[in-house]
Amino acid sequence: DVDRIGAYRIDDYWDRLPSRDGRLILDPGDFYILASRERLAIPPDIAAEMAPMDAAIGEFRVHYAGFFDPGFGAGADGRPGARAVLEVRSREVPFILEDGQFIGRLVYERMAETPETLYGQSGVSNYQGQGLKLSKHFMTE
Repeated sequence: DVDRIGAYRIDDYWDRLPSRDGRLILDPGDFYILASRERLAIPPDIAAEMAPMDAAIGEFRVHYAGFFDPGFGAGADGRPGARAVLEVRSREVPFILEDGQFIGRLVYERMAETPETLYGQSGVSNYQGQGLKLSKHFMTE
């Protein structure tokens, strides 16, 4: 039920996967939620979309939830304050993901005009300033 906010236990739907020696092995068909190492801040007159770094990098997809609104991650002090949350799936073969490996890139688009209210300014943003975070439907721990 998508109308229920904070209603579902994370462990009922997700398994935690610790890295081993700075790497993760992504099994084919499984779905992973990861966070970028870098923090970002999208300028007020720009939107961004996550795109593959290189289609030849492997049989996996990193950009299922890849849209970043103008103002996403912009801290009050102007410094980047949010990590990109990556929805990742390996396709047909296991994929070894190394710590620090580049797996996606942001493609920037200039807005026709700057929005009146930027992402997170209205006080109802679920993801502004986030780290690794699941959707608002899950209980916070």
